Amino acid sequence: MFWKRSTNSKHKSEKKETLVKVLFSNIFSLLKIFAVCLILIFIITNYVVRHIQVNGVSMYPTLHDKEFGLSNAFAAKFQDIERGDIVVAYENTQLYTYVVKRVIGLPNETISCKDDVVYVNGKPLDEPYLDNDYANRFRDVGEVFTEDFDEIKLGEDEYFLMGDNRSISQDSRELGPFDRNQIRGVGIFVLFPFTEIRSAK
Repeated sequence: MFWKRSTNSKHKSEKKETLVKVLFSNIFSLLKIFAVCLILIFIITNYVVRHIQVNGVSMYPTLHDKEFGLSNAFAAKFQDIERGDIVVAYENTQLYTYVVKRVIGLPNETISCKDDVVYVNGKPLDEPYLDNDYANRFRDVGEVFTEDFDEIKLGEDEYFLMGDNRSISQDSRELGPFDRNQIRGVGIFVLFPFTEIRSAK
């Protein structure tokens, strides 16, 4: 009788050890999956695509408030950024958030504005993206769409960003130039609302 009890106790102990091993093995497997997922998310959002939601109307009418889309993180890291590109940039001095703006000035250029005309290195900048009904309503009633600002000299790694809705946009005119490493995405492909799916230009 004593031998039987001892055998049962041994079996129970072995079962318990097996269950603990299985439990720890499952937990370890889940942790590995979780770690791989985190690494993939980090790689995708920093080197492939970045999701972004537009907050506010500083890029109106090109982009609307609350629109959701994807931006090309790979281009921001490894390709040239060109004038006129719409970019996602991290503002790290006042707003501490991501902003969506348009590239106006490139490294080592001088930027200024006089009488509603933006000048790059002293030459008027052609801005076809501002030739729309919204901007022209300001001009038709004699108002200035882009306020004058004095010449700003950009450094070798600096970009001057402005919103398309110049009358209300908080951008490089107040926040200063953005460094290349602050630009985290190039271009916006709007996914939501579904009725507005498009590549913003």
